[in-house]
Amino acid sequence: METVIVDGTNTKNKVFLFTLSTCGWCKKLRELLSENSVRYEYMELDKATREDQLEAVEELKARKLPVAFPITVINDETVIQGFKKDELVGALGL
Repeated sequence: METVIVDGTNTKNKVFLFTLSTCGWCKKLRELLSENSVRYEYMELDKATREDQLEAVEELKARKLPVAFPITVINDETVIQGFKKDELVGALGL
């Protein structure tokens, strides 16, 4: 899958986002991470190739997640769907 990496000084967690370029909550999530210098990687599904979209959807289904955005995966274990600021802050130790 083609992804974008956003560098930050906070690298204590591996953070991956499934987002859409037109999603306001996705934008708020990326802003929260950037404001806290969190290094993260993300994929904008609406801008991805059809092949990458299918791969991402299969990954979400394998995790038994609905295809709704944003989805944050922390350390390949914790999954937070939607922009839940308090939950994100707690999971990331911000």
